[in-house]
Amino acid sequence: MDHASTSTPDTASPIAEAGTFNDQDIAFAQMMTAHHEQAIEMADTLLSKTGVDEQVVQTASNIKAAQQPEIDTMADWLKSWGASTNSMTGMDHGGSGMMSDADMNALAQANGTDASRMFLEQMIEHHQGAVAMAQTEVDAGQNTDAVALAQKIITDQTAEIAEMQKQLSELP
Repeated sequence: MDHASTSTPDTASPIAEAGTFNDQDIAFAQMMTAHHEQAIEMADTLLSKTGVDEQVVQTASNIKAAQQPEIDTMADWLKSWGASTNSMTGMDHGGSGMMSDADMNALAQANGTDASRMFLEQMIEHHQGAVAMAQTEVDAGQNTDAVALAQKIITDQTAEIAEMQKQLSELP
């Protein structure tokens, strides 16, 4: 009889709690995780420098703070969906605003105002790619939480693009 009482939670399996999802939801979570991880790497690179514009430092800090919790959320979804949490598995990131190794190395080598300018230019392109990926999720995703996160990314990163364009225009 005790065994029956311990098996009651079977109705709350991770897949049942995950709700409805489709291949687009999985692709979105995997690709956006990789995308966010690179944005954090870009922010960390900038934040390790001296002589960087203070507004750009704040922008990099804000991006890093916003994207790590979203990475954690998407990793939880992928686990609950029984999907790989390896964000790069079989994903084609072409056209998604991902920076090349050469872009990342150039940012790593830049200093001062050059680093500020390069970070803003690269992050604007990066965010534009994220907005496009998020729009695909809004259009074709099935999981309501994933679609809601995609809409939040569109809203937040569109505003950040405008702010970064303003900062870029104000650099010496």
